[in-house]
Amino acid sequence: MLVRSLFNNQNDNKIVKVIIAHKKFKNCIFVSRYEKFMRIKLLLIILLGAASMKAQVLFTQKSTDAGRIKLALSNAGTVGRPGVRSNTQGLPSMAYPQKGNEHLFESGIWLGALVDGQALVSTSAADASSGYSTGGSGFEFTPLTPIQERSSLTSSSVFSSSAISHQDFVMQFSDTATIVPGTSTPIGGHTQPLRAHVKLETYAWNYSFADFFVICNYKITNTSNKRWDSVYVGQWSDLVVRNVNITRQTGTNFFNKGRNGIDTKYKTIYAWLSDLGADDLEYINSYGAIQFLGIEYRGMFFNPDKPDTFLQRGWPKPQVNYNFWNFNSVNAPWIAPANEQERYNRMKVSVDSLQLYQSAIGPFNGTPNNWIQLLTAGPLISLEPGESFNYVMAFVCASKKDDGSPPVNNGTVSTFETRSELTSFLARTRATYVGEDVNEDGKYRAENDANGDGKINRYVLPEPPKTPKTKIISSNNKVEIYWDNTSETSIDPISRKKDFEGYRLYKTNPGDDLVGNLIDQRNLIAQWDSAGNNNGYNNGFEAVSLSSPIYFEGDSTPYTNKYEINNLQNGWQYLFILTAFDKGDEAINLASLESSFTENAFSVYTGSNAQAITENTENRVGVYPNPYQTSAAWDGANSRSKKIYFTNLPAKCTISIYTSSGDLVANLAHDASTYQGEDIQWFERYGQTGKKVFSGGEHAWDILSNSKGTISTGVYLFAVKDEKTGKLDIGKFAIIK
Repeated sequence: MLVRSLFNNQNDNKIVKVIIAHKKFKNCIFVSRYEKFMRIKLLLIILLGAASMKAQVLFTQKSTDAGRIKLALSNAGTVGRPGVRSNTQGLPSMAYPQKGNEHLFESGIWLGALVDGQALVSTSAADASSGYSTGGSGFEFTPLTPIQERSSLTSSSVFSSSAISHQDFVMQFSDTATIVPGTSTPIGGHTQPLRAHVKLETYAWNYSFADFFVICNYKITNTSNKRWDSVYVGQWSDLVVRNVNITRQTGTNFFNKGRNGIDTKYKTIYAWLSDLGADDLEYINSYGAIQFLGIEYRGMFFNPDKPDTFLQRGWPKPQVNYNFWNFNSVNAPWIAPANEQERYNRMKVSVDSLQLYQSAIGPFNGTPNNWIQLLTAGPLISLEPGESFNYVMAFVCASKKDDGSPPVNNGTVSTFETRSELTSFLARTRATYVGEDVNEDGKYRAENDANGDGKINRYVLPEPPKTPKTKIISSNNKVEIYWDNTSETSIDPISRKKDFEGYRLYKTNPGDDLVGNLIDQRNLIAQWDSAGNNNGYNNGFEAVSLSSPIYFEGDSTPYTNKYEINNLQNGWQYLFILTAFDKGDEAINLASLESSFTENAFSVYTGSNAQAITENTENRVGVYPNPYQTSAAWDGANSRSKKIYFTNLPAKCTISIYTSSGDLVANLAHDASTYQGEDIQWFERYGQTGKKVFSGGEHAWDILSNSKGTISTGVYLFAVKDEKTGKLDIGKFAIIK
């Protein structure tokens, strides 16, 4: 009855008196009866929710994949997947712009406060050679819920009207437990929790102008019965930039190749691969960064650049602090904090600029090393029992430009020019977060209210036209591209205009997949846009418009446009990207926007279509290249990233490969309806961008035995059995030096 009346907001006086009488709430200090009631109500909701979870919630991870940045998150508050360095087949850690190009070992939230005058710090991640372990020291938060996914895209299977971005993750965790739930194992060094409840929401978009960051919105609630004083919050990170598909360096040699810098304008710590001795230096040239965005506290916006709101109340000046140390270092000043008091002290101050920039052993120009980063903000004067605040930060990646600067202390350097893209990306990330709060002071202004709802909306992005629904059909040396007209009815939420202008088609060239991120290698090959205006080519849509829509089996989409490309080379990967773009709006200074590159990217492999084996088709199945001369032009860097193709295959068949003496080497099962190149590493490593499209009659083999051993040169025989007709086709191929 008490809970029912609480949720119905009835009998408030009685409820408040009953709850305040309980010994757990006798020390609560509240400003008003209403605030007292609301905080107690929040505490009850959290406590009742925790009590309802009978079974232990297991540690789980998911990775964002909406944009070019792929970020792993867990429901225990950790970010990143430490094991990616030794197991590249699982989730990425913080990959950009493609899987394999990693920027993070691990990261997590740090929360510190004074409780009865004692410094307490709770951490979801800390220095650990192997990263997260259940009950491990420094991993003090326990999962409360699985990771929920939702999306603002109406076409998504997880569409939700409450979603903020194209891909939201939502999870909850707490530092209250001192023993691993369901066990008698104590959490290492965690004896005095703050009793913090954290609800984390992460936001990622697929727009080409916003697909390089993931925003993390932490709602932090004091669920204890004691006030937290002088509160600091921030992000511990071990940013490590390496290409895990290329590097063979392990242990310390994997981690100690980086440098770090700070951007005080955009409240950021960034890292890059610097050491000239890194064996993957030529294969990854990008920055990984953590960025502080803001804190919303008691209806005010925490902004160190505009502190008056806090200072006018007699509160401490808001500040953002930048800290670094070396992993396992015993040499001052780069020593990790060893206890809660030392951790709290680090959260309160920034590293000295002389140590940062001028020291020969500092993170910016000193000898490359394994740097740990700590980016914190505070202090908040206090947080009462039941009170909450929102802390928001972001993970950002960008390309590192080459400006020809000479190395310093055996490492590449970072300059304004090399950071030009990073700086623009940090600006876009912050603009996305502040949204309608363009003055960044938390004060509502009607002239900035884009949707006229009378409040400040954050996480605001202008929207390009909807991505056209696209279908690609691959065949022998040819690709047919079909798409619908949903883009043409899009309305921009800021200008409130139907502003569709046209379509763009991009394509990569054979071999581009071996030299870098395919999306960055794209070339514009065609554009069709509205006639009769000052935008684009004014060439209209007659060249691609169909006289009547086309439908495909099992697909209810009416495809209204078609474009065909011939003379492609079979077996090679082509990335095709079809986008829609709008007119922009000069009246409100809004440039033309283009839909997502990642959402509509297709990795296409042309080749023969599936054909049944019958009595009259003997010796039709073939192999190319034949002979295979140790390597092919499309092969990757090692023995496990090679391939040859079987061609003219039936839709469903078994391929058996033998030595010339009849010994079985390998079996391949081919099903044209499901084949995605999943049985060899080449497609995992080089075909990871976009949806894969095969012609149906081809199957790649990595020239390895069933046990994944290398095979010798010589003549090999093959037999292909059509699983539908039962007929066989045979042939041979050669592998030579």
